[in-house]
Parts: sequence; structure tokens; C-alpha cells
Amino acid sequence: MTPSTIGGINKLPELEKRSVYSRYIPKELIERFDLSDLMNNKDLLQFRFAEGSSDVEMTLYHQANFQDPILYAHMADNLNGQIHILLYILNNPESPRFDVDKMPDGTPTRFGIRFRNIEAEINAMNAGLSPGQVREGLHIFRPAMAVFEKFILGLGHEMYYMEPLYYHNAIIFERHGFKYQMGRRQMESINSGFQPGGGLRQMLDDSNPFRSSNAAESIRLRSWAIHDGVLGEPFTNVTMYKQVGKKAETNTAPGISW
Repeated sequence: MTPSTIGGINKLPELEKRSVYSRYIPKELIERFDLSDLMNNKDLLQFRFAEGSSDVEMTLYHQANFQDPILYAHMADNLNGQIHILLYILNNPESPRFDVDKMPDGTPTRFGIRFRNIEAEINAMNAGLSPGQVREGLHIFRPAMAVFEKFILGLGHEMYYMEPLYYHNAIIFERHGFKYQMGRRQMESINSGFQPGGGLRQMLDDSNPFRSSNAAESIRLRSWAIHDGVLGEPFTNVTMYKQVGKKAETNTAPGISW
């Protein structure tokens, strides 16, 4: 019987751990990039899942030694033994790369929280990317979520949690059926601030590329403005959850397009 927690899975022999965690790899990735025998391919499928730890990091590459993975996932047990997704990234390796994750000298930006590579961010924004993206995504969030929910059910859970790193992440999760455990009032306040006459909208003064006057009408551009500091503080303290097989109807930004 498969353990119900990350901590429990991490106590299994390595081959069993790889087998369990591989269950949430979307088949769309395997088919598109012709990834066979991943179980035994430690160049393409890498894990950090030390025995005794309560978290796991999966890194999946489409080819060995490529700069970025096609899938990166970091999960942990929360205090109640539920699965909490800390970070989930899908990258299209065939798309252009923007070095928003590092400074020109190679220093990591830590998602733009510690440092910001402004030139790379402007180029990424103009190319249609959102904050934090080094490449465009693979546009398979829905099937990826479906296979992850199957994985969650296999562990005996009926819900799981997600930590949106940016404003646009929270909106994406909303539109895929997530609810807020914490942060809904903050999200509603942000939406109010971007309305005509709102304090956030007044800060969209075209003073730099991230604060364009039309950003209020776009989820993606709102997120860039927030990343640029219009809130006066980092975007934090938002936690969401989803019940497996159910879609909530949360909408904190009605009528706002991507």
C-alpha cells in the first residue's frame, strides 16, 4: 500500500520512490518529447527526496544537460499531512529563453525577489511571458492537473494545496477550480485597487514599462505591475486548495482578460 504522505513515500527504497512520484508526470510530456524508460534514466528524471524529509523535488528534462527542465515540481506535507505544492513549472524548451532568473554576472535573482534583471524582464514581458517565466509554458495545465489529482487520490487524499508565487498564478488557479484558504480578501482588494479611481490604477502612470496605463485590464500586466512593487509590499500570504474532481467558482477578477 502506498504511503499517504511525502514523508512516508520518502522512506521507501529509491526505485519505489521514483515509481510513485513518476505517476504525476503528464503523458503529454512523455509523448511529445519521446521520453521512454524514465524510471531508470537519472539524467532526465531527477529527484531530491532524502529519507526522513517531508518534501520532494522532481526535475524532468527532455534531454540530458539542457539548461531548463520541462517540468519542475516541489511538494511537501503540510502540518495536517495534506499535500502542498510549493512550486510547479512547465517550460517549453523550444521557445526563447529570458534570463529573468539571473543577473548578467550569473547571480540568481530568486524569482526577482532578491534581485531583478530589468532588461530580461522587459524582454520577457514584451514577448508575452508573465513574471517568473524564463520560457513560455507548454499549455498543458489542465491535463497536468488531471494526472496530479489521480496521483493525489492514489495517496488517499481528497484535496491538495497550492502556493501561488505571483498574482497571475492565483488567477490561473482560480480559473481551474481552486478556492482560497488564505488571501481571498487580499485578491479582492487588489482587483478593487485596479478599478477606475483605485489606488493601484493611479500608479499605472507609464513611468516605466511595467506600469503601463492599460495594465489594469490584463491579468498578466497586472502581475507585472505588482512584481514591480505597486502594492508597496511583496505578493505573499496567499494559499489555495482544490477538492479533487470538483471545480469551485471563485472569481476575484471578473471581466479581466489575460
